[in-house]
Amino acid sequence: MSSCGESPDVTAPVPGMAGEHEALLQFLYLAPVGLVQTRLDGEIEIINATSAALLMPLSRDGSLANLFTALAGVAPDLAHLTASFQGSHGLVCEAMHLQVSAGVRGRVDPRILSLTLLKLDDSRMMAVLSDVSVQVKRERLLRQNEAWLDAVITGVSDYALVSLDADGRIDDWNASIGRVTGFGRDAIGQPYSIFYPEGATTPDRIVDRLREAEADGWSIDDGWRLRADGSRFWGSALIDPLRVRDGVPCREEGAVGATDEQGYCLVIRDITDKREVAESYRRAVSCDHLTGIGNRRAFYDAAELELERWKRAPRELALIAFDADNFKAVNDSHGHAAGDAVLRHLAGVLGATFRQIDVVARIGGEEFAVLLPSTGRQGAMAVAERFRETIAAARVVVGDAVIRYTVSGGVTMMTPDVTGLDMLLKRADEALYAAKAAGRNRIEYLAPATLAEAA
Repeated sequence: MSSCGESPDVTAPVPGMAGEHEALLQFLYLAPVGLVQTRLDGEIEIINATSAALLMPLSRDGSLANLFTALAGVAPDLAHLTASFQGSHGLVCEAMHLQVSAGVRGRVDPRILSLTLLKLDDSRMMAVLSDVSVQVKRERLLRQNEAWLDAVITGVSDYALVSLDADGRIDDWNASIGRVTGFGRDAIGQPYSIFYPEGATTPDRIVDRLREAEADGWSIDDGWRLRADGSRFWGSALIDPLRVRDGVPCREEGAVGATDEQGYCLVIRDITDKREVAESYRRAVSCDHLTGIGNRRAFYDAAELELERWKRAPRELALIAFDADNFKAVNDSHGHAAGDAVLRHLAGVLGATFRQIDVVARIGGEEFAVLLPSTGRQGAMAVAERFRETIAAARVVVGDAVIRYTVSGGVTMMTPDVTGLDMLLKRADEALYAAKAAGRNRIEYLAPATLAEAA
């Protein structure tokens, strides 16, 4: 058992429940996972040592008096989720993944906690916490393998088989390309990005996927694809590396001969009929339940991969942190429902402003982050300013109230001295704080040399 900071005394029984309390204490002590009993407002009544060890690094004030407060940085909507639960008992959330740290592979691996919250009755809840970092990695690999098998086994009658040269350009045409995408022989010589809508990829990402295919044996992604007539379909794109010997693709291993060239096979399948299932899973795992955009977990997963790509092949990479100005005043003046409407509006404008390839997410209560691959300082500042102006000019109508609000933003760039995502986020936050200190409703950029990095 553990008592940390201002944590409750786990030995103090709840009046009138001594027998039940003693049995629960023994259960807590023997449990191999973190267990916390709380009141409905999140105030902790009983906590075991495993939970204390998992929660203490997340507590901003060193206190473990309230579960919602301790998890505010990684699960900002937990109190709202609990308050909106209508049942007298049951699961408030099950196996919710909380991303608590991230970095570049080989330095600081991401740490992920799983939270299950159960409402016991009209006054008590039980939280179950565990570290699932290793399991999440394994599940990600398993999903990739399943996607690869699905690409091979199913839908074999409806696919486009495209051969690519060493630079990812289409070097041959066949009837399957025309059947699935509508592109003709004029596609030869074009980069395979012609099958992607505008904003869905970049020249850097084109190369990234080729290199990832070489490193892993294949690379696969699902998303919107583009037909020659401009219409879209939900497609799966698998890239497989090949050697081209005397103009003929082959898989022979060993020394590369003078006539060998690197090539790739791109398989595009129309899986529009499976999109709803895939989207339902994505929303459940990766979307913020209030705003519908990416959640903290999705942001950390995507950012970790982007930082790995940067480490392998450095290029421009920008991060913007946004925060709704004086958001507490909105809640105090108009109520939490109005505050939720403002956050949903902010998220909607974010989604409409940034590219499909950009990683847009809500990472805190009123804090949002956008990671922009292949984007320099000037481009990041310009799009951040466009977003700020759009918000400042907008109105949010909630009932009879017409709400105006503004946002502040902080821009930073990835540099060689950044050791992981946590440091990059810290830089963006410092720029954000500078924007707020300068009067809010503005975008600030702080050069790395001006930032006070932690030792």
